[in-house]
Amino acid sequence: MRLYRSTAELDFDSVSQLPPRAEPGRVLMVRPDYFEVAYVINPHMEGHVGAVDRQRAQEQWEALRGTYERLGFPVIALPGVEGLPDMVFAANQSLPFQSPEGERRVWMSRMHAPERRPEVPYIEAWYRSEGYRIDHFLDPEISDFEGMGDAIWHPGHMLLWGGYGFRSSLRAYEEIARRWGVRVIALELRDPDFYHLDTCFCALDERTVLIYPGAFTREGLALIGALWPRVLEAPESEARRLFACNAHCPDGRHVLIQAGCRETIRCLRTQGFEVIELDTGEYLKSGGSVFCMKMMVY
Repeated sequence: MRLYRSTAELDFDSVSQLPPRAEPGRVLMVRPDYFEVAYVINPHMEGHVGAVDRQRAQEQWEALRGTYERLGFPVIALPGVEGLPDMVFAANQSLPFQSPEGERRVWMSRMHAPERRPEVPYIEAWYRSEGYRIDHFLDPEISDFEGMGDAIWHPGHMLLWGGYGFRSSLRAYEEIARRWGVRVIALELRDPDFYHLDTCFCALDERTVLIYPGAFTREGLALIGALWPRVLEAPESEARRLFACNAHCPDGRHVLIQAGCRETIRCLRTQGFEVIELDTGEYLKSGGSVFCMKMMVY
């Protein structure tokens, strides 16, 4: 299909004009058996090496898992792997997709940080066991792509929003658009604190998105404004400190979000969403929260 970098390139007026896409109904998580801050590969890790409370991290992970199960989403929990402390952030190693014909496919990541590259084969093995068709990049020049950390599907439609600049390359989306036959809106990220799209962009339903505007270029904000009827904004303090935009709305109604994001939560409730506050404080030390800790799968 096509890759779009500006509103002038758009060849459709509304996302509602695009083909429908089935939403996944299960949650894939990786147990925090070996979770810790063992190195620094993003600004949020600074000062937190060796500072994770393992017991609290386990409790917070269990609370998130239980929340999904109470909402009716079965959770598949994979074991952690020794030496891979960030594997718990299950949003990063892959991008799953179901074609209009019902074929389950998954695009495997090329992790930016060498420390995280060994995670991908473990996640790929699970997809293989489930019968997914596995896709890898054919272009050897593509070095970076971090799955749904940067590539986020528009709810209910065949449109992919792709962040690039820190952990994923623009060139990666060109190959995905061509081989999967999907439209991709490319959003350049400009603040290293918001190194993944999922740190500053949260798709709530097909009409509503929550963003931190300061993470985007003028062109990116114009694209968001053109294609989302409702654009909610998280304040900088909550987006930067508490990862307010790393929330997750699995059903278009309930929003799972880091506890304490008061202004963001007030805004969400005003718009009719049911907010579930969760403590992911141990994971914030590593630069992740709710959205990072799971992968929605078919």
